[in-house]
Amino acid sequence: MATDMGEWSETKDATEETQKICDQVKDQMEKKTGKNYGVYTAIKYRDLHLIGGTHYLIKVHVGGADYIHLSVIQFIWLLRCVQEVDILNGVEQHRNKDAPPYLSPTDHTTCFNS
Repeated sequence: MATDMGEWSETKDATEETQKICDQVKDQMEKKTGKNYGVYTAIKYRDLHLIGGTHYLIKVHVGGADYIHLSVIQFIWLLRCVQEVDILNGVEQHRNKDAPPYLSPTDHTTCFNS
């Protein structure tokens, strides 16, 4: 969790919830990249809590030594019930395990420590 509104969290190991978010945007990512990945496993993530949702930066293993970095915004709508909507904000392809950190398009600070 971010320490203050507007600050990215530390890098954390991916959780079942992180994988669920990745799964929700997989079709969007494959359409954007033109690739279908058999392996698609969330490894690390950082989050930034915003009013009305959360911005996630997620490192995803896609097979062999290949990784992608996803920027996902999860909006929370409070209509008759709580509804979460995950929107793919960006993809950085052809990364490796030790690739330089993904840079947030809005924050421009390093987002992965490892």
